Amino acid sequence: MAEGIVALLIPIIISLGAFLMIWGVRYFENKENMAMIERGLDPKKKRRDADPSRTLRNGLMFLGAGLGLLMAIFVSKAADLGGAERVAAYFSLIAIGGGLGMALAYFYERKNPPGKDEEA
Repeated sequence: MAEGIVALLIPIIISLGAFLMIWGVRYFENKENMAMIERGLDPKKKRRDADPSRTLRNGLMFLGAGLGLLMAIFVSKAADLGGAERVAAYFSLIAIGGGLGMALAYFYERKNPPGKDEEA
């Protein structure tokens, strides 16, 4: 009987939590905008422009993490890992892949600085 109640409450709690989270974000954004207007600032100026280097960095990190996850699946199947060894393989290869992606982004940005194209 207790399992049935928990099974009923889980979707209700998740839906309520998602609604409250969205409501809270919108509420505090509105308060922040109103405070900016009271100080004479333009709330539209606080929005940031797209940053290509941040997009590249995040994209390469997620690409590396995804490839690390894929490699972890292959390694755990090939080596027949179980339990804690499988979990360790997943976490370590995801971290290694994400780190390699960040390193690639660093070396690319070092070779091609972000403001270099705007001068031409």
